[in-house]
Amino acid sequence: MAILNDLISQIENPALRERIAAEVDKLAKQKKFGLVFEEHLPECTPLWDIPVKKGSKVALKAGQVSDFYTVLKIEGDKALCLNKDKSETAEFAVDELVCIAEFGEPIYPYLKPLDTVCNAPDSDLWHTLIEADNYHALQLLEYLYTGKVDCIYIDPPYNTRAKDWKYNNDYVDPNDSYRHSKWLAMMKKRLILAKKLMNPLDSVLIVTIDEKEYLHLGCLLEDLFEEAKIQMISSVINPAGAGKKEFARTDEYIFFVRLGAAAVVPESREVENVPVIWDTLRRSSLANARGKHGKGACGPNQFYPIYVNDSTGRIERIGDPIPEGVDRNSVPDIDGCTAVFPVRPDGTEMNWGIKPDEAEARLQAGYLNQSIALNQCLESG
Repeated sequence: MAILNDLISQIENPALRERIAAEVDKLAKQKKFGLVFEEHLPECTPLWDIPVKKGSKVALKAGQVSDFYTVLKIEGDKALCLNKDKSETAEFAVDELVCIAEFGEPIYPYLKPLDTVCNAPDSDLWHTLIEADNYHALQLLEYLYTGKVDCIYIDPPYNTRAKDWKYNNDYVDPNDSYRHSKWLAMMKKRLILAKKLMNPLDSVLIVTIDEKEYLHLGCLLEDLFEEAKIQMISSVINPAGAGKKEFARTDEYIFFVRLGAAAVVPESREVENVPVIWDTLRRSSLANARGKHGKGACGPNQFYPIYVNDSTGRIERIGDPIPEGVDRNSVPDIDGCTAVFPVRPDGTEMNWGIKPDEAEARLQAGYLNQSIALNQCLESG
């Protein structure tokens, strides 16, 4: 830095010397670890309801909205325009043009009702679908809901190098050396607005992503939400696996950004009113097989039948525990029901993860029939 400062001091033009010194100072303050990316600002937004007039900033409706012009004069149905570089003029039909706003220019978005649907006239619950550029939709919400939103879910473009997202209203070239930088600039602007909306005392931001940008997104979230608890989990989206020439990929990722008191509710079999999750109801470790007595093994009363209605697939009754050594097929039958046991596909008898009295309590509360996936995880006896 000392050598750079010496070289800068040799610049004769004072204005140029001051500008270069300021830029070098900003570079010196950048983080040495984490994200360093360009703050791209090439986004423009068409303003379809604004009439074209002299002095308007416009673009061709059939062109790229970032290739804009300034209207010099209008004669009849023709507009004489100056390009953004102010190097040449061109004439267009007025109805071929749309007014635009560059990123950072003040605009005042508003909601224009298009239609309503009433599905429950006796309910005071309501939902609103906003169709807009997500950045300006977030700006609009900021006027009324700053610090009041409990949950935001974002499913952004994954920057997969395919034609699935645009920046500056043009597809990002997969060979663009700034493709990650442009993606981060796009995300940062929107995440800053999202943070303003979130309730700092108790809220969660959820962002989905795949392997193309998950590392960069994680660093960006840590940079913007320093006070939050951030966790990334994997989500299986294709059990069969995707990808022909690479390793088959079965999952994507979900970032959970928790602010304030927001917390993960543990899957606890001791917590009252927690729905049973069927694919974990049957104990999976062989240490919890029926008849095991080692450390951490289940008690002898956690092997019992669960009677499922053959027609509805709903649980009808919780049976009594079966003592060790007694054949499970000896349990009494119930007409129209099948007795289901915690048996692995290979025939190994396991134990249920909850005791029969707790299973009965959850059945009566309606939880055991909330989510049934017997075909995936259970084998009938």
